[in-house]
Amino acid sequence: METKDRQNAWKRFMSIRGVGQVVTVTAGLIVLCIVFSMLSSSFYSERNVGNLLRQIAPILIIGIGQAYVLITGNIDLSIGSVVGMSCMISATLMTKGVAPFAATMITILICLGVGVLNGTLVAKCKVPPFIATLGTMTIARGVAQIVNNNYNTDAIGDSAQGFRNLFYYGKTLGLYNTIWIAVILFLAFDFLLGKTRTGRHIYAIGSNMEAAKLSGVNSVNTTVIVYVVSAFCACVVGLITCAIAGMGTMDAGNMYEMYAVAAAAIGGISTFGGEGLLVGTVVGASIWGVLQNGLQFAGAPVAIRNIVIGTIVVISVLLDVVIRKNKPRKKAKRVLPVQVGSAK
Repeated sequence: METKDRQNAWKRFMSIRGVGQVVTVTAGLIVLCIVFSMLSSSFYSERNVGNLLRQIAPILIIGIGQAYVLITGNIDLSIGSVVGMSCMISATLMTKGVAPFAATMITILICLGVGVLNGTLVAKCKVPPFIATLGTMTIARGVAQIVNNNYNTDAIGDSAQGFRNLFYYGKTLGLYNTIWIAVILFLAFDFLLGKTRTGRHIYAIGSNMEAAKLSGVNSVNTTVIVYVVSAFCACVVGLITCAIAGMGTMDAGNMYEMYAVAAAAIGGISTFGGEGLLVGTVVGASIWGVLQNGLQFAGAPVAIRNIVIGTIVVISVLLDVVIRKNKPRKKAKRVLPVQVGSAK
């Protein structure tokens, strides 16, 4: 009897939307860790594990933002350029004598403005998300280049050491602060997505936009919210990048659009919208980080690493297509027509 109850509980657990994909990719992550630990004894060293977690954290953060957008059935191509813009604006302000806290707040506000613009263009102006965010991607990269007259900034200086420790080099309770930032953001945005009305609206829009509107969902506000979340996450990654380098670099955030999509898609977030769990992004980002780290230990060149990760992303999306195609559709209930005049 107990065995049967356990089996039923497991079936109910696996039937929860998105859980199957998370379990599958988690198993894949475990296999990767075992393989790379066999290839290199240094893979599980304390130093490498700490650096690996710190390497995964920015990818997780930016993957969270892209996951929000993907669940609504949209995409954000501007995410990498916002990283670069955040890095350059914050660094430039600090090199001009602005206090690190004030520079951080100003940078966040500017980046949130990009999110509002993206959401408005897509939801209000009905611009296709690919085109809208392609345009803002170019604009944000241009801002990153012009903010310091087409030059990388000087070092942000000793006065910003607290900023660098907060976002990258410092530790709290034995863990790097970058990891804590990623954990806090994940918990906050996972709660928003899974436990609030806004989260339900995000899934509803991705599942069926017209049905969501008929149910009273404000599609414009909800779409703006997901793009603001995406811009905020990209901004935080830009601040982390600035803290790592100790300066602003105009090409910061290049290829981060691919990293964000990779973390989300590998983690089971459907690129067609309406499905996926944010915890899957944690696993997706971890797979990305383990692959990069493990292949580096194995001596694989950067080109091979990119090919492997790109292939995994394509396979993940193909699996999503196959799963959706084979998913049984619910039969619509037949409604008998009402004959006028039949009632006396």
